[in-house]
Amino acid sequence: MTGGERQGSGGGTDRPEGLGEELLGALLDQGPELPAHLLGPLVARQVGRLGGREISIFLQDYGQVWLVPLPGDGLAAGDPQPIEGSDAGRAFQEARRVEVPQADGVRVYLPLRGGGDQTGVMAVTLNGIHDADRRLLRRIAALVADMLVAKHGYTDLFSQVRRREPMSAAAEIQWSLLPPLAMSTPRVMLAGVLEPAYDVAGDSFDYALNGDVLHVAMVDAMGHGLDAATMATVAIGAYRHARRIDVGLSEIYAFMDRAIAEQFGPDHFVTAQMMRLDTMTGRVQWVNAGHPAPLLIRGHRVVRRLRGPTTLPVGFGGHEPRINELALEPGDRIMCFTDGLIEEHAAEGEEFGEEQLIGWVDRAERAAYEIRAVARSLSHTLHRARGGITTDDATLLLIEWRGAD
Repeated sequence: MTGGERQGSGGGTDRPEGLGEELLGALLDQGPELPAHLLGPLVARQVGRLGGREISIFLQDYGQVWLVPLPGDGLAAGDPQPIEGSDAGRAFQEARRVEVPQADGVRVYLPLRGGGDQTGVMAVTLNGIHDADRRLLRRIAALVADMLVAKHGYTDLFSQVRRREPMSAAAEIQWSLLPPLAMSTPRVMLAGVLEPAYDVAGDSFDYALNGDVLHVAMVDAMGHGLDAATMATVAIGAYRHARRIDVGLSEIYAFMDRAIAEQFGPDHFVTAQMMRLDTMTGRVQWVNAGHPAPLLIRGHRVVRRLRGPTTLPVGFGGHEPRINELALEPGDRIMCFTDGLIEEHAAEGEEFGEEQLIGWVDRAERAAYEIRAVARSLSHTLHRARGGITTDDATLLLIEWRGAD
């Protein structure tokens, strides 16, 4: 055999592995069975074989303000990086590789995107970088992101790293209930934000992309604390159950209504909004059970409120709801939000209101076109515009139909 060849069991010769195949192979072979705290060291060893140094894995914090370094042998320790105003934050917000020349090489930041969501950023310093390195690093980052998502379900490590302040028990329940905050596919994108991140109680949202149809729900349970979190959990559970047996929006409302009424009695309720978007045609249908009217954003500005027939909040036994319907154009966005976003009083004592909200949406849309960046920027900007006050949960969800092609 020539150097580097291996005799196969079938009598032929195996093709020798290149370095890139070896690195990816090591991650694929060893990564799935490693406990979560050893994933970072494995990544550091393999990227180090590429000549990388000062390797870091940053995770987004719950408040979507910081990128926090994951600890581990071989990973560079350091301070959290702000999402606004840092090179790591730029890679995260723009979902693209960022290269920063340095005296001893180049610092490369790669977004970690797993399952369409964005979990954080991987950073590495190299003496120099070529297209082959860029391709390999992009593939390593994609694999690392998927493994982070997969391991998140059976470890507390990543949740602990992402915390920048204590979390209430109610917020713990809500975060365990949530799907990923963002999703990206060729036809549809989605991004959501919950505030206050560490003390949210009654607000929640859920979604699922089943074939060509995106299903979305947003709920706001009455009250505060654990009672509200428990009610929101029941509402989302009933929504998922009805969605998974494939009934229509009216039947979904009925399922949720019965669940809240039977579990909590006649004096408790949950406002809700349920949507279905056909990603092939752009046809969207929705039922509004006590929520503020969603906003239609076209050409990066709000063009109308999606007013229409509403029904009683779930738990109050409303009549069969009328279903609203709209045909979207490619690039259209719908913004759903809970009343905590507009009913808060600004520093001068006036209610924040929908008109101010629309003005800030228009400004955020002009400044940041990527939907995740718009949702994050808008939520933080509105928080500042309210004087930093959030006495009620304030949740927003942006949905973008990109077109069938």
